[in-house]
Amino acid sequence: MRIILLGAPGAGKGTQAQFISEKTGATPISTGKIIRAAVKNGTPAGLAAKEYIDAGRLVPDEMVIEMLKERLCEDDCKDGYILDGFPRNISQALALEKMGIEVDIVIDILVFDSDVVERLCGRRVCNNCGATYHVETKPSLKGKLCELCDGTLITREDDKPEIVLERLRVYHAETEPLIRHYNAQIKLRTMRSFPTIEDTANGVLAILGESAV
Repeated sequence: MRIILLGAPGAGKGTQAQFISEKTGATPISTGKIIRAAVKNGTPAGLAAKEYIDAGRLVPDEMVIEMLKERLCEDDCKDGYILDGFPRNISQALALEKMGIEVDIVIDILVFDSDVVERLCGRRVCNNCGATYHVETKPSLKGKLCELCDGTLITREDDKPEIVLERLRVYHAETEPLIRHYNAQIKLRTMRSFPTIEDTANGVLAILGESAV
């Protein structure tokens, strides 16, 4: 299946994409990870994207689309994939359709803004392998070090409170119209994020199961 996961920053799209991948074999594709890898590697596109990220702004559509095009051409995307973080707005959705990519289902994971702030501001990421933790809900057993590789856990620039609030403002202004777009195509399914990852995952899988019937 070709799936799109919608939801505000911190809605758990990445976690759910990984869960779906384990259950279905579809490849999770995170534009956020693609962009962060480019930033970390210091590529020209990464350096240009970093200026936008540090300011709490979305990376321009044309930059994201070019990175995504390259990723979807890789072999592991042939048997299905889950798009996490793309499209973010109508322009990107139309670009996706122009590429000839027909998605099967769009799942919108709803979460309160206050929960988003709590989730993201408490998130810690390994600066080496990218593993994700949370100071309250998923602390590392090694304190400030990653359990997997002993890398240092850091707060991403875009997880700082003032940046999170700006990301939410941008999300509500630019991304929510996608809900109307995909609803008009009868592809949208909406669900509330549950308190636990497992309950949310079961909700997502139930939607996918119904759609596969």
